[in-house]
Amino acid sequence: MEKIEAIDRIAFELGPITVYWYGLIIGTGLFLGWLLATRESRKLGLDKDIFADLLLWAIPISILSARLYYVVFKWEYYIDNPSKTFAIWEGGIAIHGALIGAVITAIVFAKKRGVSFWKLADIAAPSLILGQAIGRWGNFMNQEAHGGEVTRSFLEGLFLPDFIINQMYIEGTYYHPTFLYESLWNIAGFVILIVIRKLPLRRGEVFLSYIIWYSIGRFFIEGLRTDSLMLTESLRIAQVMSLSLIIGAAVMIVFRRKFGKTNNSYAGG
Repeated sequence: MEKIEAIDRIAFELGPITVYWYGLIIGTGLFLGWLLATRESRKLGLDKDIFADLLLWAIPISILSARLYYVVFKWEYYIDNPSKTFAIWEGGIAIHGALIGAVITAIVFAKKRGVSFWKLADIAAPSLILGQAIGRWGNFMNQEAHGGEVTRSFLEGLFLPDFIINQMYIEGTYYHPTFLYESLWNIAGFVILIVIRKLPLRRGEVFLSYIIWYSIGRFFIEGLRTDSLMLTESLRIAQVMSLSLIIGAAVMIVFRRKFGKTNNSYAGG
């Protein structure tokens, strides 16, 4: 039987510095998201450097909160392996943790800069979901965030290229490429957000639509994964969070419209 080798997690080495594909891919997603948000913020009359200034705070805080979120729910492992606590290049950051950190940072930043948080959030929404779509390929490189066992013929039936099929061969078994399912779902969400922001939406509704779209996909895809963070033996944390966010975002859209909390349009002043 032909030996199948995984793609090396290391992109390149510069002397003592090791650059992993995981970090490189995440960084690419952040960079493209920043370019997109900066372009849109200029069109809407904001300071051209506002997202660069925001990211100086949001990136480190989001990474820390994403890792903290993951570690808290994997505490039994990290209490026995404390040296692994900050080894984020090996994977193990939770998007819900990152979003919590990013939103809190953006709220404080917007207040200090005298800018509407909802306006910043709307502009950032397509960038966020694009970054998530790209970032899932970091999971691919690490052979993580995959689903349950499948056969090679199943994967071939999805018309996947060999490099994806081979990377899903882990320790003698093929697995669902759930990273790919979520990446494609997020790309579709990115296109939808770009389209709907041209509609007469109220301020905040592009961001809330992002929350709903992403959470719907994450809820179903999470059910296929084998590495879920668990709240109880039967409750997956990501699914609980996704349902909560879907309901919360939908209620907020209705509430803000009904009680006049959102009179400004997406592009309005």
